[in-house]
Amino acid sequence: MTYQLDGRLLEVCDCNVLCPCWIGEDPDNGTCRGIAAYHVDRGVIDDVDVSGLTYVNIGFLPGNVFKGNWRVFVAIDDQATPRQQEALLNAFQGRLGGPLADLAQLIGEVVAVERLPINFTVAGGSGRITIGALADAQLVPYIGATGQPTTLNESLFSTIPGSPAYVGKADFYRLRVPELGIDLDLAGNNAIQGQFRFAA
Repeated sequence: MTYQLDGRLLEVCDCNVLCPCWIGEDPDNGTCRGIAAYHVDRGVIDDVDVSGLTYVNIGFLPGNVFKGNWRVFVAIDDQATPRQQEALLNAFQGRLGGPLADLAQLIGEVVAVERLPINFTVAGGSGRITIGALADAQLVPYIGATGQPTTLNESLFSTIPGSPAYVGKADFYRLRVPELGIDLDLAGNNAIQGQFRFAA
């Protein structure tokens, strides 16, 4: 096995709730500017242990999610060793096949790869992601009548294939990435949480 990764996703973008990308529709604003942060709770890539590290795609989607040509700024947890960083890049950029290669094929350009301090927290269904001075977002799930978080299952598109996504919104979402022409300060927009298991 080339990799096995188990962990949690926090995703936030500038679409309204729910982001149309997840059901294959065009983004609310014609484009989508978002963060998909993958925190590996337990994981091995080519015999390299990457447990406890976070990999982030900050992306600009120029249109429908399935048309690809995404432009992406990659943030790597600055706690990663050079070997761990290389392993994460190999897996998440699709070089090792599997479900991560399916996602990576939608990326048209990686504008930068930087090591940054990343704070990823999930507590009681709520989450927070900070990425150096680039990003800060607070995520809160919707809760259904039974007291359980609202989930999206079997969606046409997913950044966590095969797993339910927990639908929520961002109390705040600040993102400034000059390399992508992004400067946002929003509240009440789309946010998604979930768990992933990737293997190849």
